[in-house]
Amino acid sequence: MSQSLPEFDIIFAGGGATGCVVAGRLAAYDPSLKILILEGGPHTFNEAAHVQPYKYFTHQAKGSITMTTYVGNPSPRLNGRAPTVACGHCVGGGSSVNYMGYTRAPAADYDDWRVDGWESRNLIPLMKKLETYQVHPDRPTHGYNGPIKVSPGGGKLGIFDEFVHVGTTYHKRSFSDDTNDLETCNVYSPWAKYICGTTGRRSDAAHHYVYNQAYNPNLQLWAGKRVKRVIFENKRAVGVEFTNDPVSCPDMDQSLRTVRASKLVVVSAGAFGSPTILERSGIGAEAILKRCGIEQLVNLPGVGENYQDHNGAFVPYSAADGIVTMDSIWRGDESVVQESLAQWKSNGGTLIAENGTDVKIKWRPDDDELKAMDSAFQPRWKEFFQDRPEKAVAIFALFAGYLGPLSSVLSPRNYITAEYCTLYPASTGSVHIKLGEDGKEQVDFTTGYLDDPSDIAPLNFAYKKMREICRRMPSYRGEIPAGHPQFPEGSAAVCGEASGPVDLNAPDIAYTAEDDEAIANFNRDYMQTTWHSLGTCAMKPEEDQGVVDARLNVYGVTNLKVADLSIVPKNVGTNTYSTALLIGEKAAMIIAEDLGIDCRTCKSCKSGQARL
Repeated sequence: MSQSLPEFDIIFAGGGATGCVVAGRLAAYDPSLKILILEGGPHTFNEAAHVQPYKYFTHQAKGSITMTTYVGNPSPRLNGRAPTVACGHCVGGGSSVNYMGYTRAPAADYDDWRVDGWESRNLIPLMKKLETYQVHPDRPTHGYNGPIKVSPGGGKLGIFDEFVHVGTTYHKRSFSDDTNDLETCNVYSPWAKYICGTTGRRSDAAHHYVYNQAYNPNLQLWAGKRVKRVIFENKRAVGVEFTNDPVSCPDMDQSLRTVRASKLVVVSAGAFGSPTILERSGIGAEAILKRCGIEQLVNLPGVGENYQDHNGAFVPYSAADGIVTMDSIWRGDESVVQESLAQWKSNGGTLIAENGTDVKIKWRPDDDELKAMDSAFQPRWKEFFQDRPEKAVAIFALFAGYLGPLSSVLSPRNYITAEYCTLYPASTGSVHIKLGEDGKEQVDFTTGYLDDPSDIAPLNFAYKKMREICRRMPSYRGEIPAGHPQFPEGSAAVCGEASGPVDLNAPDIAYTAEDDEAIANFNRDYMQTTWHSLGTCAMKPEEDQGVVDARLNVYGVTNLKVADLSIVPKNVGTNTYSTALLIGEKAAMIIAEDLGIDCRTCKSCKSGQARL
């Protein structure tokens, strides 16, 4: 960059999944628009760690600069633990580092937002517009000409046939080939992935909305640039102040620079970045800003509130020799990796094009299961779930392999990992700025995890049910005790190795009150983020702690919008990449309308493509 920075029409403060979608669509609608994306993290273009699906776990390794880890305040509900939440810090954001699980929220989730223009009938066409569904042809709720590819992946992991067999016999649920039709749940189904079925590459927002428009000089992407605040003139956003990112550009000048926008500034820095940019810009609660020495421009106490996530746990088991898992390729066994890479480069196949999980169930308890759950869940069930058959309580799934903190000490063999993830926790938290003792800015982050007593009950039950399913699978060879509850000595629930599965009709493990306490302590100690942070700049009425209106305008100022998962007012029962993409498509239409651009005439959008 030169010292004299050019002026742009639109500036995006953040180049994550949603920011890439909005900027890319607008550039396709009107190539003459001068658009700038400022992203704090590094580029991802054609980088193996981002385009080869199996490598997704590397982004959470120590020393990685492609994700930012936020440390929450210690919580008594987590036995005093300070939970951590990581989010994407690179071009494409979460879409470039996530584990590519394709799920969609039920249509009713969007209707529950009660925001004009965001009802499911208005959003379903956009859901179809953004995807090419390579799993099954001619499904009415899916799209077939969009930039984002959805496929079964490139490998075959037979252990999931075992999971389905036990699920449809012992667990007494049926099987469907599509539970992403916006209403079906509580049946076992294949788990599709954001992986191109032809090339075997990750299908992310960066490559499919922005990098593919490198021919357009008016669409500029500056990586390694961290936006500090929005600049205003008489409450009109006219630009942003930014610096070289200290993580991705540690040796570069950290002095502040400004760049101006003549038409619009869009904050798209995610559930952590967007509220903190607003607060540094003087938009937020008076007490928050005052303690940081920031002059208030607009009193919006909802900024940084309403933080939500999904609660998950990953529980490891030993698996039989001879089955296909991801373990050898995740361990980096050279012969396996090289052979797989050669085939992947040839036809997009092999475990390189896999994330390790092929089947899931969006689970709702039946009457017997509901009775077996802690009574603290009953009011939540009756109020939220009982009369909403499309609302799943949790996702149950398996990973064919082990990824986790025990990897360095486990013997090189086959493993499976049970995942359970609750989709609508009642608890909420917050994200704000604060000053540390050294006077430097920090993030004041409260996750809220398990604050509501109803939230731990489905986690406790899910541990038990997933254990029963796993120990009936032919490939089961016992639990890894270090990754399970520490049951009292002599308990029938004590974990350990096994020579094989129990019979499908074997009785369930009988847990004592002490065992139940051990499970609850385990979940309080180990439950974690599912990397689905949202809600901190909620699209609600201002008097209800809202931050943006239905057209994504920040209350109290002009020429400033927020477009990312932070706008979500109520949680969605899905892996949230699908919602981030959807928000991007909707935001692009809104901004195009504001600017008088008729996006219906855009040839690339008619075909769902942007010169892919």
